[in-house]
This record gives sequence, C-alpha cells and structure tokens, in this order.
Amino acid sequence: MKAALTAGQISDYSGYARTADADLPATRVLIADKGYDSDAIREALEAGGGAVIPARRNRKEQPPVDGSIHALRNRIERCINRLKNARRLATRYDKTVASYLGFIEIVSVRLWFRHLST
Repeated sequence: MKAALTAGQISDYSGYARTADADLPATRVLIADKGYDSDAIREALEAGGGAVIPARRNRKEQPPVDGSIHALRNRIERCINRLKNARRLATRYDKTVASYLGFIEIVSVRLWFRHLST
C-alpha cells in the first residue's frame, strides 16, 4: 500500500498532482468528488479515459456524470470511514508522518484480515 500525507489546509488539486506525477499505470477513469473539479484535471484525463466528477455549482457548463460509475465512489468512502473508526487515526495522535502512515497500514491490514475471515 502506498499512502501520502498532505497538510490539512492543502487543496485536493495538489493531492491529484502528486498522484499524476507518480509512476503508476495509466488512469482510465477518475472517480472523485467536487473538490477535484478543475479544467486542468479534466483535460489531463481526457486523453486517458475520462473523469467522473460532479461539477461545482458555479461551473457554467455542467458536464454529464455517469451515475452508475460515480456510485462506486461509495466503496472508497466506506473504506475511509472504517479507517477512521480507529480513534488514533481520526484524532491524529501521532506526531510524526512516519508513525501516522505506519498506523494507517496497520489498520488497513487489520481491515483486510477481517474481510478475509468473513
């Protein structure tokens, strides 16, 4: 698992820039929330596949969103919610980035084992 940590006041755009610059397989579809609604992100994804991002209210042209694909985002939200059930993650008791990311990996493995045993 690979996770990165950004400051709390940093926008989602910078998080996308880190992901786009990483050496990862080509993205076919990006399923995201309104925080990622920018022309630059949409244009970058046009070549590789597409973006399933609901438009912000103030956007002049409201691009269509495939509701069935966007509904898959719920799985990610539920996973993040389960990670935050670990109080240590939700309240950020760890002071260093390394220990916080390490605990994210521990909780992820615990959830994965729980999923395998059911």
